[in-house]
Amino acid sequence: MREKQKKIEHDKKILKIFIKIYCKKQHLEKDVEIYKDGLCKDCYELLNYAYKKLNNCPLNPKPMCKKCPIHCYSPQNREKIKKIMKFSGIYLIKHGRLDLLFHYYF
Repeated sequence: MREKQKKIEHDKKILKIFIKIYCKKQHLEKDVEIYKDGLCKDCYELLNYAYKKLNNCPLNPKPMCKKCPIHCYSPQNREKIKKIMKFSGIYLIKHGRLDLLFHYYF
């Protein structure tokens, strides 16, 4: 159980980094108002939604969400997360932050 919680906390940390990158580049640079925690309202709500889903994951060991057989995210939020992960992943590669990608995927 402790290992699962450690994995969930790791996923939360990485997810927050990816959402912050996306929000900063796609929303905040376009004068969208900062809501909470350095994010616009939509990104903040998506992050909290993702945290709730991670905390309630019934699988042990917890798989990567993209490889999960359950897919607990709503289809709309799953598409948003995919878009964010793709954008932020490409951004990190272009800016030499392969360490974050490595930690996310392994």
